[in-house]
Amino acid sequence: MSTIMVVEDDAKIAELLQSHIEKYGYHAVVADDFGKVFELFQKIRPDLVLLDINLPSFDGYYWCRQIRRVSTCPIIFISARTGEMDQVMALENGADDYITKPFHYELVMAKIRSQLRRSVGEYAPKMEERTVEVEGLVLYPERMEVHWGGHLLELSKKEALLLELLMKRSPRVTSREALLDKLWDDQNFVDENTLNVNVARVRKKLQEAGIEGAIETVRGAGYRLVVTWREDA
Repeated sequence: MSTIMVVEDDAKIAELLQSHIEKYGYHAVVADDFGKVFELFQKIRPDLVLLDINLPSFDGYYWCRQIRRVSTCPIIFISARTGEMDQVMALENGADDYITKPFHYELVMAKIRSQLRRSVGEYAPKMEERTVEVEGLVLYPERMEVHWGGHLLELSKKEALLLELLMKRSPRVTSREALLDKLWDDQNFVDENTLNVNVARVRKKLQEAGIEGAIETVRGAGYRLVVTWREDA
């Protein structure tokens, strides 16, 4: 059952959307805290998002950009804004489609079904999922998950990219410059402390699975993935 996330601050419209979505056999989750839209997205990992533009705290363009940092799931904007520039901005910020209010609910459902067919259904690309494995530690980059010893660890996009590079180069050292280029290739300058924070987060998540000391700091050079978990695997 596909999960649809509804981000709409008009309670009546949100309720009607939820009703129609569930009528067609999907699971609908309606956001109720418009300051924590991204947190809800990460928690439920929906297959599609319906997103209004005019929202409290931050607008829909902002939340669309946040979601696009970690996911390629379909995003359909639903808005009372009918201007061409609003639609252009939605698409430029990562949306897949745009529906103007007032709308017919059957049109919304048709667009939902169309997007799901392309992303997870019959029209979705049939590609073999990538995995990176080192001594039983398995990373699924597209899922942003690590599996080991019965544990499942969820990662952010940056954490998954960082661990993938370390695993592919293990036992060689990966320079800080290579990690910065891989993780932030769209930015001209990034404070190196940001890299330190992401390394610390990956270390902590590995520790949660009982893997200690796996990411070694090589002073003046970078980081290295050291297999410390083989004997316990």
